[in-house]
Amino acid sequence: MKKLIVLTGAGMSAESGISTFRDSGGLWDTYCVEDVATPEGWARNPQLVTDFYNTRRRELQNVEPCRGHKLLAQLEQAYDVHIITQNVDNLHERAGSTKVTHLHGELMKVTSSRDPNNPKYIETLTPDRLDVKMGELAKDGSRLRPFIVWFGEAVPNIERAAELSS
Repeated sequence: MKKLIVLTGAGMSAESGISTFRDSGGLWDTYCVEDVATPEGWARNPQLVTDFYNTRRRELQNVEPCRGHKLLAQLEQAYDVHIITQNVDNLHERAGSTKVTHLHGELMKVTSSRDPNNPKYIETLTPDRLDVKMGELAKDGSRLRPFIVWFGEAVPNIERAAELSS
């Protein structure tokens, strides 16, 4: 079976109604990136950051995968499809794609603030538990934080993406 690598970004999820960050009227017009998407913002105001990502998760529950998401999932019938996405939503998976690499983290997951990329501390949230409350702790005793790669942090899946595309 032939291998197919697909790269996706904000445009794919925008088709489903997800607010983009950089477009006019996008999230960065409302929020300062340094406040909600950096380790420094988290240290300064964890409540704001927690509320920001709780809101993003609630919004995600109100949208469906677009036709593009569904068509990519259907390609798995004929190809060994690997999706590398910059998007943090789970719309590719909800459409049926089974091999998705998230470069910038996953919105529906939370993790340790001390050791965020350690798999034993990553938890998947469910539609009946979307909100993280201040003071909730990861399994290592540190504060739960979004499993998101913030500005200034290394992209842990970049090597995996490079290996897939070679």
